[in-house]
Amino acid sequence: MFYKRFTFRLILKLLIINLLSYLLFFLIKNTQLWFTIVGVALILIGSITSLYYYINEIRSDINRFILAVKTRDHTLNFKNKATKGSFPELYESFGDILAVHKQIRLEQEAMFQLIKTILEQVPVGVIVVNKANSDMENEEIAFFNQAASNLLGVPAYKYWHRLKQHLPLFAKEVNQISLGGKRFLELKIQDKLIQLSTEVIPLNLYGKNYTIISFQNIKDEIEQKETEAWNRLIGVISHEILNSITPISSLSDTINRMVTDKENLTEDEMEDLKTALATIQRRSSGLLDFVKDYRLIAELPTPNLKAHTIGEILKHIKVLMQPFAKVKNVVLEVEQTSSKITVKLDLKLIEQVLINLITNSIHAVNGQEKPHILVNYRLENTKLYIDVADNGKGIETGDLEKIFVPFYTTRENGSGIGLTISRNIMKMHRGSIEVVSTPHELTTFSLLFNYV
Repeated sequence: MFYKRFTFRLILKLLIINLLSYLLFFLIKNTQLWFTIVGVALILIGSITSLYYYINEIRSDINRFILAVKTRDHTLNFKNKATKGSFPELYESFGDILAVHKQIRLEQEAMFQLIKTILEQVPVGVIVVNKANSDMENEEIAFFNQAASNLLGVPAYKYWHRLKQHLPLFAKEVNQISLGGKRFLELKIQDKLIQLSTEVIPLNLYGKNYTIISFQNIKDEIEQKETEAWNRLIGVISHEILNSITPISSLSDTINRMVTDKENLTEDEMEDLKTALATIQRRSSGLLDFVKDYRLIAELPTPNLKAHTIGEILKHIKVLMQPFAKVKNVVLEVEQTSSKITVKLDLKLIEQVLINLITNSIHAVNGQEKPHILVNYRLENTKLYIDVADNGKGIETGDLEKIFVPFYTTRENGSGIGLTISRNIMKMHRGSIEVVSTPHELTTFSLLFNYV
């Protein structure tokens, strides 16, 4: 109905107030009807008061609605005013907004409970620290799942300093990567040694800083990998030893039969004896070389890290390898020897890696029409690459995963330890070796360093 509309009511009230004001003015000026004047004045005051409360009621309802939204109060109800108030559409909108807001809140709460349940069930320990408090000793732990409690052998603490007091080593390691990163650490929990792979992720959410700490015990996985590695190593060693021992044993048995119950040997028997002894000596030397190669892999020195420029490294390699490449009629091109980019490494060990790679490339380009080797470097984000590329015969896809296995080689008379040693050296530098090969076109070995 029209009379329920706010505009009509407001105009009507203003019109009545104006009429009463004019009537009161007229009575005071032209008459002395004091009782009438007082009555009209009271009615005017009542009309003004009614208008004030009428407008104030609407303002109060709007404030209540805004406060309900701010405080997430879903108990406020405007159904009665939506049917009887001056603004039915407005109050209906208020009700709809509160209902939608309540639904969103319920969905968020349901999603939070779902994520919380999942995190409680996973075998990975998860701790979320609220960094809003500037006082580090009173940083609040927002989430502490059951797996974290079981792995660390502690209750679900509410404050970080309590956990720090109980496990200072764990807290120290986490602090080392507080800006983000991964770390491996060993902890002794209740007389049991555990090995944790720990990752820290800083997160800013709605203006609040959080630190997410996740960790898991990888001791069983490491032991399994170690067992597999030992089995592979034992297989390689036993294969090489058997290859050498079998002919030695057979020849020894033959020699034993040749000299048993004999005081003199014929010329032919002497020749056979010399051949057998020479074979035993050769196989024994091969077995000795194999053991030396194994010790070389196992006993690499600890890197002595110092700052060196890439130009310095490339210049040394060029001086070292250029004569060897020239003898083999191979074009060795070393670029950017004046680079001033600096990286921490053990120069002797990295030079050994580059010597191994370039030597392999020189053998790989043997027989090519225009043998060419290029040594260069490149920067990609936080990674530094030193590339050794050649146009040799390349590496077949099936061999790419095998070339770093100890004693595996595709080259005749190769020892099969050069790439293994090179990879181990790079691992000690917290780097790696990558290889990409298109046979008979381009093969690139890349030394990867973390560069910040």
